[in-house]
Amino acid sequence: MMKTMFPASRRMACILRAVLPGVALAAGLAAPAAAQQPSQSDTSAFTHQVKVMAGACANCHGTDGAYAGAIPAIAGRPAGALEAQLLAFKKGEAGPANTVMGRIAKGFTDEELRQIAQYYAAIGKR
Repeated sequence: MMKTMFPASRRMACILRAVLPGVALAAGLAAPAAAQQPSQSDTSAFTHQVKVMAGACANCHGTDGAYAGAIPAIAGRPAGALEAQLLAFKKGEAGPANTVMGRIAKGFTDEELRQIAQYYAAIGKR
């Protein structure tokens, strides 16, 4: 009795059909867990990115958000209040029409404005 030999490509296709669904399932289950626990480098890169975005505020509000001049201090204010104000500037619903705040706020997404607000709110708590 003679054994039937499959060509190598057919054997590989059979192996892949048997293995790939399990690999895909394992990858799908692992991805959400990985997304919930960012690595230290991801966290520090995100923090750095938010600091860079918050730098847009530093020229007027000071690098620590606590400028003592005519410009309001923003450090330590509630994040929700800061976010609402930034979104109002972005939509043209706050301040005089010629304020620079509207032009600056329009350069950020709503999510980025939320992150900037959280950053300055946290500065006052240090």
